[in-house]
Amino acid sequence: MPEAPTVLMDKQGGVATLTLNRPGVINAFNVQMRDDLFAALESVRDDPDVNAVLVRGAGERGFCAGADLTEFGSAPSQDIARQVRWERDLWGLFLSIPKPLVAALHGYAIGSGVEIACLCDLRVASDDTVFRMPETALGMVPAAGGSQTLPRAIGIGPSMKALLANEVLTAERALRLGLVHRVVPRDDLDDAATLLAERLARIPPACAAAVKRAVLEGMDSTLQQGLDLEERLAISLLLQRA
Repeated sequence: MPEAPTVLMDKQGGVATLTLNRPGVINAFNVQMRDDLFAALESVRDDPDVNAVLVRGAGERGFCAGADLTEFGSAPSQDIARQVRWERDLWGLFLSIPKPLVAALHGYAIGSGVEIACLCDLRVASDDTVFRMPETALGMVPAAGGSQTLPRAIGIGPSMKALLANEVLTAERALRLGLVHRVVPRDDLDDAATLLAERLARIPPACAAAVKRAVLEGMDSTLQQGLDLEERLAISLLLQRA
């Protein structure tokens, strides 16, 4: 029997929903999921009918339990296992998408699950969500962007505690730190995340892309460079409307 796709895609209106689909292992991230998610993200990036993207996890147990250690652990060494994960720049692809990305999080969001969530622009979590970055406890450095995206989301101090002390973050703690932007009851998660994605999909695409570019590029610039970028983008939008 052929295996089920590890990522499901559905389009409703201007929203594409990507569902991590390995619920039997809490959507643990393996090579096939890397490839399927890469293809799905390329598709929504290039689809003019998609204005926003919602990323969620299948099943009741969680969004994503991190890397599938049963697969990566079969490699001759951790170095080779991680090289497999780097063969496609999935994380760079996330950052290249000019459309708003929403993550709907529940249950376990561990390792790669946290890193995927941090690459989304807005994050909605159910009240049962727990976050954890276990790589350091396993003698590894996060290899899917966690040492870079997490501090940008919650700051250096809380990130050091999560990365070095292996702190487990509850949904409410994640909300206070800014890791998630809203916490809802589990039964309300799908509706809340979908409504948010639908609202973002109504933003003119050029405007959403300009705002994302201003924020992301501005973070790595001086204040004056960021202000100059903002002005150029604002003028460009005005000229497009003229």
